Amino acid sequence: MHIGMMVMMTPALKTIMSSYHDYGKNSRLCPLPISRSRSRQWRQCRIGTFAVAIAALLISTTAWLSLVFSDATTCCFHHLKDWESSPHFFNWKKCISHRLAKVTPPPALQYETVNAHLHNGSRTVEQEGLSLKHIVFGIAGSSQLWKRRKEYVKLWWRPNDMRGHVWLEEQVLEEPGDDLLPPIMISEDISYFRYTNPIGHPSGLRISRIVRESFCLGLSDVRWFVLCDDDTIFNVNNLVDVLSKYNSSEMIYIGSPSESHSANTYFSHSMAFGGGGIAISHSLAKALSEILDECIERYPKLYGSDDRLHACITELGIPLTWEHGFHQWDIRGDAHGLLSSHPIAPFVSIHHVEAVNPFYPGLSSLDSLKLFTNAMKADPKSFLQRSICYDHARHLTFSVSLGYVVQVLPNIVFPQELERSERTYSAWNGISQTNEFDFDAREPYKSVCKGPTRFFLKDTRREGNASWGSYVRGRDKDDFKKRILCFPHFPPLHNVGEIQVAVQHLSKNWHLVPRRLCCRQSQAGKEILQISVGECGKGTFSSVY
Repeated sequence: MHIGMMVMMTPALKTIMSSYHDYGKNSRLCPLPISRSRSRQWRQCRIGTFAVAIAALLISTTAWLSLVFSDATTCCFHHLKDWESSPHFFNWKKCISHRLAKVTPPPALQYETVNAHLHNGSRTVEQEGLSLKHIVFGIAGSSQLWKRRKEYVKLWWRPNDMRGHVWLEEQVLEEPGDDLLPPIMISEDISYFRYTNPIGHPSGLRISRIVRESFCLGLSDVRWFVLCDDDTIFNVNNLVDVLSKYNSSEMIYIGSPSESHSANTYFSHSMAFGGGGIAISHSLAKALSEILDECIERYPKLYGSDDRLHACITELGIPLTWEHGFHQWDIRGDAHGLLSSHPIAPFVSIHHVEAVNPFYPGLSSLDSLKLFTNAMKADPKSFLQRSICYDHARHLTFSVSLGYVVQVLPNIVFPQELERSERTYSAWNGISQTNEFDFDAREPYKSVCKGPTRFFLKDTRREGNASWGSYVRGRDKDDFKKRILCFPHFPPLHNVGEIQVAVQHLSKNWHLVPRRLCCRQSQAGKEILQISVGECGKGTFSSVY
């Protein structure tokens, strides 16, 4: 607008300058008055010069005002005022036709705007600790799949403590028990956006706008927007701990890439994958809401929602903050290798829970997830954390994955090897080679005599300052081979049918500087072994705390 004013003012300035130039010439033509007639001519010459200058200025001002108050500008101005006074966003469709829109480069950020964001973020101090009431969830769902997948959401959703919505493309029939679920919202029409990806689906456009539509609801006291899919399981206690490390008044983008190297190469190694969960600070959500519709119109060729969101966040110059507890889980088959080697970080989420085998032997997928989430609720902070300890007398290694499994190996195995994930699964694309995964993975033991004996969680409870888990011996398909081929060394602890694990609650700030837990084992009877797990003492180098 400032450039336009300068362009429009140029003729006026030229007129004024030429008038002053003419005035200089007229001064020479009209010398100082000697008589009354000459004095009158001099005054008329001077008045005419200023009249021309004023007329030129009025003409340029009138042209500028007509541009400012034209129909298009007035439309946008009124809609902007309506947007400021309501929780709904400015409908650009009314002023700009998306069907006729062309791909335009992203607008340059004005220095003043960026500076204001940084200044406001740096001086804002949150007055109270973060809690679930400060987080709004946006759960992407499908009306066709919702009847089955809502059972997964029920496992972790707390209707009295949490805020958020399930976003569907169309309304579904309400059934008994649905009051335990988040309210359902119907996404806005996305038909006027272009989508040209040949193998994807336009629903990616709808899902990418959930953060904008959630922000548009105008809910009070919101610090974070968390986006996920309806086949994702969340540990909300750990989510609060992780997000509490950050200042939500800054523009922050939190999540994790895929486990699949091919997926990261195709999309981006610095993109948060939406199934595993994406946390967006209120400040970033506000900035996105102002540019999102215009931005996604620039990316009609992209595949899904998370890559569109990443593209627009990248335009704002915000990098990914990688938190290792968010899990996209682009895997298929037996998830044991990942569940038993969780990184030393608070477990936050897993995705694609129906695309893998049941976690616990002998249970259905849903019953397995119920046991899984019960263990998570019994002790959220230590859930899936690792602990390694040794029985040097019997030459045994105990690898504990809290809430899931205790593995007993028939020899001494160092932590450097055990922390690498045993590749029991394949990637989402079916590839199972070790170099397909963007984390430390190792091949399963080829010798049955080196393989572990596994005790899987059967029951869990919480008592005072500790939680208890009962792990029972799993059926081993290679048990007969071990008895024959590994003679005279029987499978380890062949008389033990149950391992009881007691876990001391972790300190409040364990998540800030996490460390692998320590353990010690003791014999409680001929058929029962007990293991106690807790935080390692300072300066402790062994696996006993």
